[in-house]
Amino acid sequence: MSAPMLDTYREVITPEGVPLHLPVAGPLPRALAWAIDFVIRVGALMMLSIPLAFLGGFGQGFYLGLMFLLMWAYTIVQEACWGRTLGKRAMGLRVVARDGGPIGWMSAITRNLLRTVDMLPFGYALGLLSSLFDAHGRRLGDLVAGTMVIHQGAAPLGGTVPVGSVLVPPQPLQPAEQAAVVAFAERAPRLSAPRQQELADIAAPLTGSHGQVGVLRLYAMANWLLGRR
Repeated sequence: MSAPMLDTYREVITPEGVPLHLPVAGPLPRALAWAIDFVIRVGALMMLSIPLAFLGGFGQGFYLGLMFLLMWAYTIVQEACWGRTLGKRAMGLRVVARDGGPIGWMSAITRNLLRTVDMLPFGYALGLLSSLFDAHGRRLGDLVAGTMVIHQGAAPLGGTVPVGSVLVPPQPLQPAEQAAVVAFAERAPRLSAPRQQELADIAAPLTGSHGQVGVLRLYAMANWLLGRR
């Protein structure tokens, strides 16, 4: 039995050897965050354009400089300093490095400059295709910069396995197989019942059951593996 990836979670191992499961964001919430940031930037430019119009050539030059800052520095500075823009904050998203740590200035600059490539040929088409085909929803800028966008509101999975019955696995399990059973039991409470059953059916050769019975048997085996005799 192999350890399949559950949904869009990415597992990273910290330097201390602790596995973290990061909830990766898909194209839709990222697009909504971008739309919020776009509205904020355009709104700020529209509000400032009125008073700057009375300053003649100086106002026009200042407006162009402000436009550049809002279109480029807006995202770079916020992501480098706080890991997220106002739009990402509203959507509960954060940009992190591939190991789950905060990104630096170079990564923030790289991923944002490469938006010009992700936009090709129009409407972020390349970026959308990249995020759809990448297992962790990364656009081209993320792949080059070594970053990804995760859901900040959902803490990395590392919850407790529900305590209940205990069942000895009917056959010896390899370390990777043991980890897969425990990982399922830790994450399943956050999933819908049909999704739990779908994943448990993968382990039907081990549990000898399908549906909700298979889910409960995996919980019980996880309790035994965790020493809950």
